[in-house]
Amino acid sequence: MNFRTPVIAGLAVVAALAAAPASAIMSSEQDRRTVAAMDIEFQAAVKVRDLATMDRILHEDYVLVLGDGTTLTKAQLLERERHITYEQQDEDPGTQVVRVYGDTAVVTARLWLKGVGPRGPFDRKLWFSDTYVRTESGWKYAFAQASLPLPPEGQ
Repeated sequence: MNFRTPVIAGLAVVAALAAAPASAIMSSEQDRRTVAAMDIEFQAAVKVRDLATMDRILHEDYVLVLGDGTTLTKAQLLERERHITYEQQDEDPGTQVVRVYGDTAVVTARLWLKGVGPRGPFDRKLWFSDTYVRTESGWKYAFAQASLPLPPEGQ
């Protein structure tokens, strides 16, 4: 029996085990960057009423839960956004955090909304959680929850 064969095989296993976590970390970091960029792209599309980009990013089974418990489907959200004009629809810098759990990613950030909708002008900040899932066609925005408006700063 050649003693070198088990030693070489053992070294190959050790090398593979050492490399696997690094590749998983790199993959997770790439996923985090991809989802972070998609969420910023989505917010920008909402701001300029780019319904085609919103439609592309949203999962077919998308659901939004508002702070008051109201839920909107993808179709309802796209219809609602046709009637809103935004001056601000931006994540506050430095508030976005993306957590990746395999084929699921959760984005949290504070959002500033200012504009005019069917009920008149609005200007508020809120926290949101956006959930993305990996599909055969890439990451899709599947679920969101928005807080009630935050109290004005300084209160």
